[in-house]
Amino acid sequence: MTKITYQIVQHDGGFAYKVGDVYSETFSNHDDALRTAREAAGRQRVGGDTAAVAFEDTAGNWHEELIDGRDRPETVVEDNGPSR
Repeated sequence: MTKITYQIVQHDGGFAYKVGDVYSETFSNHDDALRTAREAAGRQRVGGDTAAVAFEDTAGNWHEELIDGRDRPETVVEDNGPSR
């Protein structure tokens, strides 16, 4: 099972959540970023329909895959509290 970690971080004068190297929008306060990360992590765990997806990799090549809607990742929200 895949594990996805959402990290609450300071970003652009506020707070955001980060998954890998990708940041969410910036929130003016820590609590809003944490709440939104928890909501996003919860949605990741919800199963859906099996679907065909197409995506481009970093080399510019396109791929198509059939994704099982029941195969959901484990999600975790890491929060070390706001830095002051």
